[in-house]
Formats: sequence, structure tokens, C-alpha cells
Amino acid sequence: MRTLVCTTPGQFDYQSALRPSLTAGQAIIKIKRIGICGTDLHAFEGTQPFFNYPRILGHELAGELVEADGAPGFEMGERVTFIPYFNCGTCIACRSGKPNCCTRIQVAGVHIDGGMAEYVSVPSYSLIHGEGLSYEELALVEPLAIGAHGVRRAGIQPGEFVLVVGAGPIGLGMMEFARIAGAHVIALDINEARLRFCQERLQVPHTINALQEDVMAQLQAITNGDMPTVVMDATGSLKAINAGFAYLAHGGRYVLVGLQKGELNFSHPEFHKREATLMSSRNATREDFEHVVNSMKKGLVDPKTYITHQVPFDRVKDEFASWLNPATGVIKAMVHVE
Repeated sequence: MRTLVCTTPGQFDYQSALRPSLTAGQAIIKIKRIGICGTDLHAFEGTQPFFNYPRILGHELAGELVEADGAPGFEMGERVTFIPYFNCGTCIACRSGKPNCCTRIQVAGVHIDGGMAEYVSVPSYSLIHGEGLSYEELALVEPLAIGAHGVRRAGIQPGEFVLVVGAGPIGLGMMEFARIAGAHVIALDINEARLRFCQERLQVPHTINALQEDVMAQLQAITNGDMPTVVMDATGSLKAINAGFAYLAHGGRYVLVGLQKGELNFSHPEFHKREATLMSSRNATREDFEHVVNSMKKGLVDPKTYITHQVPFDRVKDEFASWLNPATGVIKAMVHVE
């Protein structure tokens, strides 16, 4: 089978590999769609933590189930996606119902090879039923589950003002599921085109351009002086993350979904006087995946809204670098494998 390998930062190569054979407890999926995510982009540019080269990228995947062992209820030929965070099942996190932050986690396309290939072998326990969704929709379940998990971590209540910093695909998913939870959503970004996307395609009621507006003044006006009770970062930018502490209401929660390599710096007295809560949000759980699938089926989320670029597998090597450029207007690139 053909694979696409990120051999070093900035370099992809098509290579041949043996098609995986079925082993105990595993399932083999014929890949049909691959969503390109921020992790893939960061790996390509050499800024992704927890990463080594060479690596087959890709964990936003959908395909046809062709073989499986230990997958009761699944049928061969079924459309499926899967949870690409493979956990040990025995560590403190797994025993606490948090396999998404397993101490020995293996994320497909990060710690181990992912799905930029014609076939992939995954643990049968990770499979997710297609539920009648298209391959494009199923390939977007994972990034939306990241946002849904962050929203669940935040414990959002109806009527709260929620500020989402970063209007990339993960941030957009956070906005969608914050809206579904009943929040008044505020989008903050430096890319005017993405803010227009929030307004026009997702009907986000409040948007702020951090380069053109006084962010504090705008937040105070929108929230009647209270400030957002939840701030969620989806940028992975150290500058943006550090700035976000000042946007938080007294008694509020700050959820870090975006990831960067540096150290956080904030005023302890300012954080302390707010009696604020700081938390990270890593990956997602089966509960989040199922919430996303059910929301899609109910029409609460239209995942195809996010797809701005379509490309066949054969052209990924040539076009991938362009997706790092905001001027291309890419929100979500979708790769077709036939």
C-alpha cells in the first residue's frame, strides 16, 4: 500500500509499505477520508510537542471496516471512524475514567504512525459506528470531539458568556458545542476572514479582532461589565494564552485546549483575587465522540461547513505547505483516498 511519510520537518515522501494483517483485538480500516488538523501542520513545521520523525501523520480519519477481531456489533463494509488515542487501560488516568490522558497514551499520527495510508490497523475497542453519516462527516468527528470535550470540561451553563480564543477548526468546534450548551459565544482572533466565517457560517453573535479592537473594552461592553465566565484557548499561542488570563470574570474558568511548548506567565494576585479555575483539556473520550455523532444526526452541527479545501491523496505532498498560509483561507482540508 502507499503511505505518505513526514520524514523531517518540511518534507513529505510517498512510500510503499505492507498492508497491515489482522491480529488479535485489532480492526483494519480502508481509509477513505483524512482531515488535516493543526497537529499535522505543527508536525510538518517542526513545532509539535511529543513528536519524533519520521512519522505517518493523520488521525482525523474515516473509512470502510474490512476486517476485525473482537468488535461485536460491527459489520464488515460498515462506514466507521475511531478514537485515535490508544490507552493502556491500567494507569491511574484509565482507572479514573480518563483514558484521554492515559500516562502511556499513544496518539495515532503523533506517538505512532497515523492514517495517511490506504489501510490502517487500530484497536477494535476504538471503533465508532458510522450511524449513517458520510465519510466527510465521520472524518470530522474527532476534531469536533476535541471541542466538545473542552466544553464539557468547562461545565458551561445556559446563559454564560464564553470567550473562545482562536477561530481555527478546534476553536470553531468549541464555539458550536458551547452554543449547544446554551452559552452566549464570543469569538476572538486576529484573522478577519475567520471571524467573518464565525459570523456568517456559524452565526456566532459576537466577534472581536484582537489587532483592530480594544479587546478588554469590547468584552466589557458585550458582558455588561462582568467579563466572560469561561475563557477557552484554541490558539496554541503563548502570547494569546498568557493574555487570556486578563479576560476572565471573577469566579471564572480558563480552559487550555491549544498546546504550545513554552511556560505560562501570569499575575498570581490577579488570578488569585478572581478565585479562578485553570484547567487543561486533552483529547476526548467516547462520551464526547458519541455526543458529536448525535449532534450531527440531529442537525445541530453541520460538519461540512468547515471543509474549504478538497484534495486527492496523490496531491497532498505538493499542496500541504500552502495550508500553513492563512491567506489560502483554509479552515479544513479534506484528503480523498480512493
